[in-house]
Amino acid sequence: MTADSISPIPRSAAPREAPAAVTAMVRLIRETWARSEPYLPEISQFFYGMLFTLAPATRDFFPINMEVQRGRLVRALVRIVQMVDRPDDLVPFLRQLGRDHRKFGVIPKHYEAVGTALLAALKSHLGTEWTPDVERAWAEAFTIVARAMQEAAAADVNPPFWSATVVEHRRLTWDLALVRLIPEQAVPYTPGQYMSVEVPQRPRLWRYLSPANAPRADGGIEFHVRAVDGGWVSRAIVSHTQPGDVWRLGPPIGRLAVDRERSKGVLMVAGGTGLTPLRAILDHLAQWGENPKTRLFYGGPAREDLYDLEDLRALAATNPWLSIIPVVERGEDLPGCEQGTLAEAVTRYGAWPEHDILVSGSPAMIRATVSRMLVAGSALGQIQYDPFTVD
Repeated sequence: MTADSISPIPRSAAPREAPAAVTAMVRLIRETWARSEPYLPEISQFFYGMLFTLAPATRDFFPINMEVQRGRLVRALVRIVQMVDRPDDLVPFLRQLGRDHRKFGVIPKHYEAVGTALLAALKSHLGTEWTPDVERAWAEAFTIVARAMQEAAAADVNPPFWSATVVEHRRLTWDLALVRLIPEQAVPYTPGQYMSVEVPQRPRLWRYLSPANAPRADGGIEFHVRAVDGGWVSRAIVSHTQPGDVWRLGPPIGRLAVDRERSKGVLMVAGGTGLTPLRAILDHLAQWGENPKTRLFYGGPAREDLYDLEDLRALAATNPWLSIIPVVERGEDLPGCEQGTLAEAVTRYGAWPEHDILVSGSPAMIRATVSRMLVAGSALGQIQYDPFTVD
């Protein structure tokens, strides 16, 4: 597991009530993690040392420079384990994650080694607070997680990853690039999903990106990548990618989607390159003349951050079901633009009843927007978002 995220999966509107035993298990896990989290660097170091001792082959799953990895894996593991009381949401996510981890060559004994190393690392820093009940809670939760992932991996008939060749690399701004690839075989993704990628400049450093287009006849996939401060992968993609480079693409993940036949209205909220999965959905919807009325709030700190605004406006001009509302946090008298954050702009229009709401952007933007919409009266069940690491 290599992703660090704001939460493992969006919550559903009416999740099944967890049994009392599961609730108690999760409570023990959260309480002990709260006491352990300040020691994450030490726990991570212990974890990796134990993991590579138990299963030396797992060392090849990670980058040569482990400093880049830091606490990502441990933090992601814990966040997923903490969600075992939400099976309706967690199980589909774990199945996707299990299929995704086939790209590393993960086999059942590796899961056992990860679980053993995680529990040993926590025990080493909890001391007397690591009671038999606490150990049982962590072990049972991790077993649930590992079983779901292994079952999904075993059932998958697709390749563990796809090779794709870069056919275009174009700077859209100084820190943003468009990259278009043609895979050797078509990748079976749906508009709105994301996938892990590995680039030749940063071997073993897999990062998640969302295609900006719906599947095409030639299988081509377009990514929009912004260089993130301190981002090893994103900076390499923006600055050093060249036509002819061969990337590896992991299995598609995510559940952002629009049901055009059932939806009564769609609200999309996109910040920065968080636009890409929503743009892929729009690209897909544009195949039909009639669709649910869709409003896209597209925002950034300033007008220059809305790199795709003119193309979106052109799309809206030929698709009357689509409206584009630009949002900028600073700048005066920009025609047609809302002022403020995306959270502020969207909630000026109320709770958006009977709308499917899709939110995509940075973890901070998603947190702020979803929180403010809930306060404004939007129902949690209306809102979709997919968490993944930014770089």
